[in-house]
Amino acid sequence: MSRKWFSVTALVIAAIVLLSVSSCGNKQELTSISIQPGVETFGASNIPVIDDTGLNVQLRALGTYVHPPVTKDITDQVIWASNTVDMVTVTPAGLIAATGNACGGTLISATVQTNADASGLSASGAVVTGYMTANVVCFSSTGGGGGGIGEPTLTINFAGAGTGIVSTSPSGFSCPSTDISCVTSFPTGTPVTLTATPVGTSVFGGFAGGCTGTTCTILLQSNTTVTATFN
Repeated sequence: MSRKWFSVTALVIAAIVLLSVSSCGNKQELTSISIQPGVETFGASNIPVIDDTGLNVQLRALGTYVHPPVTKDITDQVIWASNTVDMVTVTPAGLIAATGNACGGTLISATVQTNADASGLSASGAVVTGYMTANVVCFSSTGGGGGGIGEPTLTINFAGAGTGIVSTSPSGFSCPSTDISCVTSFPTGTPVTLTATPVGTSVFGGFAGGCTGTTCTILLQSNTTVTATFN
């Protein structure tokens, strides 16, 4: 009888050891990335955009892990990117800077593209990305943001559960969906083309309001509102 209980006890101990080894063997997994600060704004409505050239801020990327739960600074381990390099650039070390070429808003991303564990960094999926919003305030001699006195305004609103950016030509004005709504202005009679760029796995669903469809060019004669849908 004692041999039987000894055998059972030995099996239980062996199973516990195997489970422990298996648990310890799990790689620490990156589940999300947050960027600090989450929003940064350069310039002012009474300062020409060109004068914002070189204004910069250092970003930090914080990774949230499981096995065990912990948050780490991974600023130097992510891939940084700007959605609108004509407006704001970002270095491989996470330093963002205004270019002085365009105003509006853009998304800055920090991405881990592999779950290899060579440097202690692993991800639960193929890609983990975090975002922040960088804004450059448009110049206005009246201090109100946008264009000159009496010029018609263009308002861009967003709908849908996806994310993306709407940019304009001319001017290079850019509006990320994280801003919910953006307003700019142009001289009366300016033909303005809107371009929608989905972010990540989002899909552009089309424009509505001042124009419809997936492409949009408006001859701006009066205040106009356009809604862009990203799903």
